[in-house]
Amino acid sequence: MGAWELLLVGVVMLLGLCGVLVPGVPGSWLVWAAVLVWSLQNPNGLAWGVLVGATAVLLAAQVLRWQLPPRRLRESGATRRTAIWAGAGALVGFCVIPVIGSIPGFIGGVYLCERLRLGRHGDAVASTRTAMRAGGSSVLAELFACLLIVGAWIGAVIWG
Repeated sequence: MGAWELLLVGVVMLLGLCGVLVPGVPGSWLVWAAVLVWSLQNPNGLAWGVLVGATAVLLAAQVLRWQLPPRRLRESGATRRTAIWAGAGALVGFCVIPVIGSIPGFIGGVYLCERLRLGRHGDAVASTRTAMRAGGSSVLAELFACLLIVGAWIGAVIWG
């Protein structure tokens, strides 16, 4: 697979990561579809292993999301700005502390947005808790699963 094809797969994965934060967009399935196309173009054991792992991670994330509260972020007062800050925080956390850092980065992004909006620490903490209870944990689970898949794909491309 050439550099342009790899770039295209990476762009589709990035769109999928952004799609996780937007209600109604099948972001996780875009990430999976990008891995599928990549593995079909590179029929080797590593590519198929990444595809099988991606499928298992996404299925586990879907089961976990069914156990978590449904997405009702708008009712809790969360805005699109909150989703953008949370996604940016997760991405920064993912880069600073690979994979695991996306969880505190996501929550930190929600907190920072609420702190800028509300001004006080106590109000921001309360608002962050409310947002996470109202469906932020569901978004976080799906985003974390997608970041795991993207991380595995990047590792396979670099070292494979």
